[in-house]
Amino acid sequence: MKPTRESKKAPSAESIAQMADRGKDVSRFFTNRGKMMLPIQRVNVDFTIAMLEELDQTAAELNVSRQAVIKVFVRQALDQHHLARHARKAS
Repeated sequence: MKPTRESKKAPSAESIAQMADRGKDVSRFFTNRGKMMLPIQRVNVDFTIAMLEELDQTAAELNVSRQAVIKVFVRQALDQHHLARHARKAS
């Protein structure tokens, strides 16, 4: 029977940082294939009860969270705003 090659677990971010602190080459851990995550800023928004009910109904229909619905709708509104502004400047 052929021996199987065991896959090694990737080291934790902490252990990579410690290696870098000791002057070791850690470039092999960085593939440039990842996505840079921007920091998240938590905000509070006030909604009417009717709007919350609409958001909750939409979230249930889409089987996603209320927060996901709000994020998608705000993104769509911002995209429309930027497209309209760009169109006005082009005219």
